[in-house]
Amino acid sequence: MPLKLLILDRDGVINYDSDAYIKSVEEWQPLPGAIEAIAQLSKAGWTVAIATNQSGIARGYYDVATLDAMHARLRALVAEQGGEVGLIVYCPHGPDAGCACRKPKPGMLQTIANHYGVDLAQCWFVGDSLGDLQAAQAVDSQPVLVKTGKGLQTLAKELPVNTLVFDDLAAVAAELIHK
Repeated sequence: MPLKLLILDRDGVINYDSDAYIKSVEEWQPLPGAIEAIAQLSKAGWTVAIATNQSGIARGYYDVATLDAMHARLRALVAEQGGEVGLIVYCPHGPDAGCACRKPKPGMLQTIANHYGVDLAQCWFVGDSLGDLQAAQAVDSQPVLVKTGKGLQTLAKELPVNTLVFDDLAAVAAELIHK
């Protein structure tokens, strides 16, 4: 049976986002229903991976150890609900670094696909920004917009063709689990 892989953006999809950046474990607060949604997906046989731009590292707002601690908290919360989080990849570069990983470039999605040996055309990528949707489009993944985080502002923009729109991560999980 092929791997069922769902890729998520982090800030604004799983946890509250901030224009001032999420700089500490204390500031990292999950959105209502997001932890439960990841756990439900995991228990239903989905592998949930995360691809997140984290330019706050390049900007000096926090270090990799702090980011790792945020992700350890995420993993622990999901584990408490009986699920698990798969591979987490992040881009530590600033917007002008010219890297291949910062969304809307698809480098992180390709890293996840290589790790799991899957075809990205079979995957959904869930985000709240146009850059997320463009990264999905670049690798023929299904772009999925949630209305949390910056999602409502993104909804007002021209979205990639075939973008699916859901209220939040819990609604995405309900759709995928009951397919």
